[in-house]
Amino acid sequence: MESKLDDPAGEYGRRLNALVAEQEHLARRSRLFGLAKLISITVTVVAAVVLAKYDPGYLYILFALVALIVLLFALHERTLVSLRRCTRLKAFYERGQARLNGTWAGGGQPGDRFLDPAHPYARDLDLFGKGSMFELLSTARTRAGEETLAAWLLAPAAMEEIAGRQSAIEELRSKLDFREQLALAGEDIQIGVRPDALIAWSEETVRLNPTLARIVAPVLTALWVLNLLAWGVFGWYQAALLMSLVNLLVTYRTRAQVDPSAAAIEAAMHDLDLLAAIFRQIERQSFTSSKLIDLQTILTSGKIPASEVISKLNRRVTWLESNDNMFVKFADLFIFWTAQWTAAVEAWRAQYGRDVRGWIDAVGEMEALCSLAGYAYENPADTFPQFVEHAPHLEMEGFAHPLIPRSRAVANDFKLDDHLQMLIISGPNMAGKSTFIRSVGVNAVLAQAGAPVRARKMILSPLAVTASICILDSLQGGLSRFYAEIMRLKLIDEQSRGAIPVLFLLDELLSGTNSHDRRVGTESFVHTLLARGAIGLVTTHDLALAEIAEQMPGQAANFHFEDTFENGELRFNYRLTPGVVSTANALKLMRSVGLAV
Repeated sequence: MESKLDDPAGEYGRRLNALVAEQEHLARRSRLFGLAKLISITVTVVAAVVLAKYDPGYLYILFALVALIVLLFALHERTLVSLRRCTRLKAFYERGQARLNGTWAGGGQPGDRFLDPAHPYARDLDLFGKGSMFELLSTARTRAGEETLAAWLLAPAAMEEIAGRQSAIEELRSKLDFREQLALAGEDIQIGVRPDALIAWSEETVRLNPTLARIVAPVLTALWVLNLLAWGVFGWYQAALLMSLVNLLVTYRTRAQVDPSAAAIEAAMHDLDLLAAIFRQIERQSFTSSKLIDLQTILTSGKIPASEVISKLNRRVTWLESNDNMFVKFADLFIFWTAQWTAAVEAWRAQYGRDVRGWIDAVGEMEALCSLAGYAYENPADTFPQFVEHAPHLEMEGFAHPLIPRSRAVANDFKLDDHLQMLIISGPNMAGKSTFIRSVGVNAVLAQAGAPVRARKMILSPLAVTASICILDSLQGGLSRFYAEIMRLKLIDEQSRGAIPVLFLLDELLSGTNSHDRRVGTESFVHTLLARGAIGLVTTHDLALAEIAEQMPGQAANFHFEDTFENGELRFNYRLTPGVVSTANALKLMRSVGLAV
């Protein structure tokens, strides 16, 4: 069933209401089953005591009572499974509602591990961390999905790939039921499957000694069991004792080889049931876009679907991990349990290991696409950008920052190309300069990841996004903020030498030096970037920098944000306006809080 594309809040609300009613029904049923189990167990105990004392000939009645108890336990467990499923699904839609009403920050995966301070824009554009773009977007259940989404945000895709992603996202956008099924796949695990460990293990070639695993261990196990039977039937304990000593000796002599292999398997195999369940959901779907069909084909092109293959591996790993049981641990000394199941898992690897990387990558891409499709569904007014080959080009109409609720966001327009390459944006503190250039950067990143953007219209060529907005000093690295900013400018300079034009976003550039050096340094730096075909934005509250645009007519222009001071309060309209700002608010702010200036 497809969902309405223009009313995500209404659809979520309807589904949540149905889930609340189902949850209450299942909770009542669970309580009734609990009461029924208690009564049946009590009746069984009383009946056993009475019959044993007064009429033992009717003790067979207890079999019927025990069967009833087993049935009640089975039915109750089914109800509990349904209740857990309902609870998880309810949480899925509650998170969706939180994203719609702006209360989502802190409730998802922040993706902190993907934040590299040396990246040309990740920190500056708030891509990772609490309240970040990654937390807003990601609905992935596996680390592969998280890593794929992060990689898409950190590097632009080729135009052909972007077109494929856009088509896939558009198709997945209406498949709310499919995205719901992915959210319910497997057990209640927030983030499972470590793709790096699983892939590394699957591509290893080191194996147990095949003679030991396939011949020696089974033969010695069979001989030990037969000698135990002979001891029990004929009393030949000597042979059983000798065979036990032989198996013990072989176990200890081979432990140095078996234990590392088994440990490597257990370290790599996490939440395979989740992976198999996600595979199964993807395999069952019907897709039309070529991107989705290609991903599905990766999982279904073999003789056996990938979900069944992973389930087979999961069963073998489960048997191997049962060696933690104290009884199995003791028997392992004589029957080579660990060695034989390790060999069985490695036999699986020999047959299917080469396919694991492709399967994991396919799941990662599907989850990343579903994350972006969920965002597209929840933001129906956002549009897919149009790409052009003539570079550089960036044109945006009615755009705003996707992390700001639509009800509070102020939309703006602007255009940069090989004629007008740079805007210098002046304005007082808190007028919206930094948010404006972040909005440009985030939308450019989303566009080149294949996602919809928060704009009425966006046309762009491939661009290498770079930014110097949130530069921090480093006590551990011994870097001052100013030197860290210089190093970022060096990185932007290196990026501008590449084949793809740079989009530079510079906020209060070189604020750590005097006005003269700042003016000269900024002018020289942006001249170099523009000469290499870059386009970009520079914000400042130092009006001396506004003179740079006046010396580059047609190539650069001044714009500004302004404020008004009314009834003791500052007011901002956050509208990009041509020209240099004519107001300042620093002294007004100081006086408004009671400082004598």
